[in-house]
Amino acid sequence: MDRHRARGRRARPSRRKPLLYTALASAVLVGATAAGTVYMKAQAHDGPAAVSSAASASASASASASPSSSPAASEEASVEPVAEPSVDRDALLAKALKTVPVADGTRTSVAVLDVGSGESAAYGDAAFDTASIVKVNILAALLLQAQDTDRHLTAQEKTYATAMIENSDNASATALWAAIGRADGLDTANKRFGLTDTQGGDGELWGLTQTTAIDQLTLLRQVFGDESKLSGTSRSYLQGLMGEIETDQQWGVSAAADDGSQWALKNGWLARSTTGLWDVNSIGRISVDGRAYLVATLSNGNSTQAKGISLVEAVSKAALSAFQDTTED
Repeated sequence: MDRHRARGRRARPSRRKPLLYTALASAVLVGATAAGTVYMKAQAHDGPAAVSSAASASASASASASPSSSPAASEEASVEPVAEPSVDRDALLAKALKTVPVADGTRTSVAVLDVGSGESAAYGDAAFDTASIVKVNILAALLLQAQDTDRHLTAQEKTYATAMIENSDNASATALWAAIGRADGLDTANKRFGLTDTQGGDGELWGLTQTTAIDQLTLLRQVFGDESKLSGTSRSYLQGLMGEIETDQQWGVSAAADDGSQWALKNGWLARSTTGLWDVNSIGRISVDGRAYLVATLSNGNSTQAKGISLVEAVSKAALSAFQDTTED
C-alpha cells in the first residue's frame, strides 16, 4: 500500500495550463456553410507580404463575382477551400465527464492524447498528490541521468526499478529517489522533460510530489513518444515495466481499453493521515478501437480506495468517449 504521513510541504506549483492545441498554420477562417466551418488555405506565392484575413475574404468574394478581375487580384484570391471539422475536444471532454457522479469533496482531473492524430484535451488544471504514479517520473529521471553520463543502470538499480514499477514497492522507490537527488533531481529532470507544474515532495516524501494531469500527459509523451529526451532504449525499458504490472494493480486507465492486454500503466493510491481520505491516480497508454491513447487521471478526497478506483476508471472511460465518438481514420 502507498502510504505517507504528511509533514511540511513545499510551495504548490502554479496553476498555469499550457496550450493543448497548435494553431493551424496558414489557415484563415472566412465563413461557415451548411456543411460546416470552411477554411481558406493560402497557396504559396512569390511576391509581397501575406494578405490579411480581411483582405483574403474580400479577395475571395471579388474573385467569385468578377471572373475578369485583374491578374494581381486573381493572384491574391488564389485560395483552396478546405473543409475542416471544428472539434472542441475540451468541450466534449467536459460534457462527457458530466455523466460521471463525483462525491462532494472529491476532485478529479484528466488529460488525454490521441497518439495518431495528435489531438489532446484536458479537464481541470489543479495540483494533486502523485502518490505512486511519481515512480514513473523517478525512473525516467534516473534513466536521463544515466544517459547524461553514458552509463547503463546497475544491476541493483534495475532490481529496484522492477520492484518499484511492477510491484509499486515503496522501499525501492525511496532508494531510487535518493539516487536521483530527491526533489532537486526530479525537478531538474522535469525541466528538461517539459513538466512545468510538477514539484518534488519534501525530504523522503516522494508520494507528496505535486503534479497536474496535463504534466502527467507530458511525462507520458516522454515515455511513449519519439520526440523525447529519453533514448529509444530507455523508453522501451520503462514501457516494458509498465506493461508488467502485478495482477492486483491492473486497474485504472486500463479499464478504458477495449483489449485487456493493450495497456501499459502505473497507479498510485495514498490515504492522507490528516484527513483519512484517499488520493487515487492512474496514468498510462491504452488501445481503443485500434487507436493508441495516453491518459492521465487524478483524484483526491475519496472516502475509500475502492471508491477512488471506481471514480478513476469511470473518468477514464468517459474521457475516451470524447475522442471515440468523433475521431475518424
